[in-house]
Amino acid sequence: MENFDTGIIGAGPAGYTAAFHAAEKGLKVVIFEKDCVGGVCLNKGCIPTKTILHSSELFYDMKNSAELGIFADNVQVDYKKVIEHKNKVVEKLRKGIELGLKNSKIQVVNAAAEVVDSHTIRANGEIYNCDKIIAAVGAEPKPLKNMDFDHKFILNSDDILNLEELPKSILIIGSGAIGVEWARIFSNFGVEVTVAEFAAHLLPLADIEVSKRVERIFKTKKIKFYTGTTVETIKGNEVTLTNGEILTPEKILLAVGRKPVNTEKVDGVTYLGDVCGSIQLAHFAIKQAISAIDGVKFDETLVPSVVYGTPEIAWVGKCEQDLQEGAYQKSNLLVSALGKSHCDNCTEGFIKILSQNGQIIGAHVVSKEASAIIHQVLIAMQNGITVDKLKEVCFAHPTYSEGIFESLWRVS
Repeated sequence: MENFDTGIIGAGPAGYTAAFHAAEKGLKVVIFEKDCVGGVCLNKGCIPTKTILHSSELFYDMKNSAELGIFADNVQVDYKKVIEHKNKVVEKLRKGIELGLKNSKIQVVNAAAEVVDSHTIRANGEIYNCDKIIAAVGAEPKPLKNMDFDHKFILNSDDILNLEELPKSILIIGSGAIGVEWARIFSNFGVEVTVAEFAAHLLPLADIEVSKRVERIFKTKKIKFYTGTTVETIKGNEVTLTNGEILTPEKILLAVGRKPVNTEKVDGVTYLGDVCGSIQLAHFAIKQAISAIDGVKFDETLVPSVVYGTPEIAWVGKCEQDLQEGAYQKSNLLVSALGKSHCDNCTEGFIKILSQNGQIIGAHVVSKEASAIIHQVLIAMQNGITVDKLKEVCFAHPTYSEGIFESLWRVS
């Protein structure tokens, strides 16, 4: 039996962050991972998806660059090479984490592990005694009732990353971040895309104006979508939706979210990340881990969300539909008012700020660079910087960030 200060099950963002911070404090750490270090985010989620998305956007831009004076004739896609590039990116980043664990003298056990009690972990028939145990075992794709994955026709978000050929058509069920990003990827590559969403609007967790803008963008890109709709029946490759539409897609991507890995909770063990079943975002898991090891608290109501693609979509704080009418102020600046958007040929979107008693309580951005813009507002919200104080900041021109400055003058 080996003794450790900290034992961690799961080497995803929560697990490896906790391991690094514990090691920095001089603690003896062991981390268990039955698959690959990096977790879902690196191996089956954020990183591979955004890598493929970048390839799809490059292809789309090259196909549509004539109006900018760039003529790229006979542009082709070798999707197998797109996947090979994705795999290289993932492998490079994974090796970086593995090297970091080695350099930090963190013992890595490549095996499934189970919590025996609040101080004991079993793996590979060995027992590890730990003063503190952290379980960060993640989440897995969620099926629908009476509609499970066959990994050939009905795919989950893991399966979709390993396709080596583009389908001619695809039905995407669910329009959260996963569904929207893959709809954009396949649309960019010229695949016929249909999205079915059970809620009344696409991207249902977003501000209502963001959802409506996504719907407008999808129409512009000729991505078909049905809201208030799900699957009624599947017979062979014939899919009947609850609105009566009959489709024959080559593939189905079931993207209705992820569910925590089924694990029996043990008193005295700290659970972090997706397995907690609350906010399933890598950056939330990372902050949880830092809080658990270093005691650095964070405001769980101010966790930003980002959906990638062109334009990016980002938000933090309150949505307008959740506020009482007349109890807040708002501004809504069209991105097309910014010179930089015309320079970049990316004028779609808006910057929306919600405030109450001079404090920003919500921000919603549909724009190129939205993933960066949102953090500037988040820092103000986190630190109680008022609308009037933020007006004193000198924003560079031409930038998308100056849209924040312009928005503040329109709050009413």
